[in-house]
Amino acid sequence: MAPANDSGTKAVILDAARRCLLADGFHAISTRKIAAAAGVPLSQVHYHFGSKGGMMLALLEAEDRRRLRRQTSMYAEDAPLWQRYEQACDFLDEDIESGYVRVLQEMIAAGWSTPEIADKVRSMQQGWYDLLADVATEAAERFGGLGPFTPIEVATLIGCSFIGAESLLLLGFQRQQLPIRAALRRVSQLIRAAEEPVAVSAGERRRGEG
Repeated sequence: MAPANDSGTKAVILDAARRCLLADGFHAISTRKIAAAAGVPLSQVHYHFGSKGGMMLALLEAEDRRRLRRQTSMYAEDAPLWQRYEQACDFLDEDIESGYVRVLQEMIAAGWSTPEIADKVRSMQQGWYDLLADVATEAAERFGGLGPFTPIEVATLIGCSFIGAESLLLLGFQRQQLPIRAALRRVSQLIRAAEEPVAVSAGERRRGEG
């Protein structure tokens, strides 16, 4: 059985890893540097995570799991779909401020040259696209279709739009150069334009049956 304080030590190491990653980037940090930042022996880092990559993946997985639960709960709310989409846009700024987006983008980049990291990041990202596909399926049923797109194609477009937006925002693009946030939010107007006639039509049918 692991020592009782194992979970506390892991949390301290992950917090230090997050701070080092945000300050220095993936390639500039080491397990030794993180152990020093956490105030623990280097052996503790290797005991809990095995390697720098394993530690970074554990950090990303913990952050990702919490945010996926948040997003799943938000999309399950009884609110117009366009409002739920706007809430997702609000979450983008929150996730950038927290450092989660930086961690994700760093691990995506690390995955280009490290297959085991790529496998793990793909697996985590698949959960987001599955959620978006469920939301798009709901929209297709409500709107009577999604034009030429399938739900998974819409999910792919939306997911890739956010991933790309995060990357460009981290690069430092300002609003006057590229209206990234405004462009993402504008999609809610398209959703609302499709959603409100459906709601009006449903309301008229209910009145006619009354």
